[in-house]
Amino acid sequence: MTQQAPVMRICISCKKTYDRKDLLKITKDHKQGIMFQKGIGRSAYICKSTKCYSDSKIKKKLQKALKTFLEPEFIEIFEKEITSYNDHPNKGI
Repeated sequence: MTQQAPVMRICISCKKTYDRKDLLKITKDHKQGIMFQKGIGRSAYICKSTKCYSDSKIKKKLQKALKTFLEPEFIEIFEKEITSYNDHPNKGI
């Protein structure tokens, strides 16, 4: 049985390449809106580094990557999601 190479993605904040399993995926689904760790559509990835997800420009970077406007309450949900993701890094994978 052949072993597949890991799927690599780039963190939108630090621009470093990581295995997709080590990143938080944020997806803009055309029907269901913004989702974490699932969905098909335009996606952005953020590594679990505190420096990256607490970046003061993260909202602007996400808006650019997802090509959408993010509501102010999204940041509150995002902060809760990133905290729970760091507590349970394999959740949703």
